[in-house]
This record gives sequence, structure tokens and C-alpha cells, in this order.
Amino acid sequence: MTGPTDTTDGEQADSATVLTFMCVRNAGRSQMATAFAERERDRRGLDDAVEVVTGGTAPADSVHDVVVEALAEVDLDVNGRTPRHVSDETLAASDFVATMGCSTLELDGVDTDDWDLDDPGERPIEEVREIRDEVERRVVAVFDERFGERDGE
Repeated sequence: MTGPTDTTDGEQADSATVLTFMCVRNAGRSQMATAFAERERDRRGLDDAVEVVTGGTAPADSVHDVVVEALAEVDLDVNGRTPRHVSDETLAASDFVATMGCSTLELDGVDTDDWDLDDPGERPIEEVREIRDEVERRVVAVFDERFGERDGE
């Protein structure tokens, strides 16, 4: 099920596959997943085919500093991103929704998966790196499953 929804930068997409990454505060795991999904979309040349959406049910004021640091270590810049709310309409218009260990979300016609991952917010950087690497593996797996393995893999 696809339809026009807001992307993270406010643009609209009508026929793109909509991948949504959400958690309660939209300050850690879902921000990591979004950054990796955007990079994977770019690496595969899927800019017009994939829309990446992120949000939370009770957004924090800012992305966790330790998440910004961990992503910077792998050349992803989320500094300055602001957690945002995700609406029921956005979720319903998604093709795939990943929650981060904080939901029993079920949406008619939407493929959902709960990634039971620890919240990185108050963890030391060593543990956040492990969470980051697991998020990356899962994001790449979503892209492999939906769009085939990337050339050179």
C-alpha cells in the first residue's frame, strides 16, 4: 500500500515504497535506522523508489548525544535532526513499519516488524555501537528483502 506521505524533509512521494522507522521518543534507534535507510537508499540508487519516514509517539526534544556520536563514527550526520511525531495516517500509508522494541503495532495491509533493541539513550558508547551495528544489519536486510541484494555484495 503506497500513498503520498511526508518524508523526513517534507517532500511528497506518490509511488515510492514507504519505509517507516518509529519508536516512542524518536531520539535513538529510529533515528539510527532512518540514517542507515537513507544511506542504503542512496547507495542503491533508489532515491525515487524509496521514501524514508521516521517519528515517535511521544517525541523527545532532541536526538540522544550518544546516538549522534555513534553515527558520526560511521560517517552519518544526524546532528541537528529533531525528533518528530508520527501520525496514524502516516503509519497506515507505509509499506513497512519497524518499531524498536516498544510496540505491538498491527496495521491492516502494512508489513510491520518489532525490532526488540535496547534504548541507547543512557548507555555508554560501547553499548551504543553494538546497537548501531545491529540496526544497520536490520536495515540492510530490509532493503535486500524488498529490492534485492546490492551490487557488489
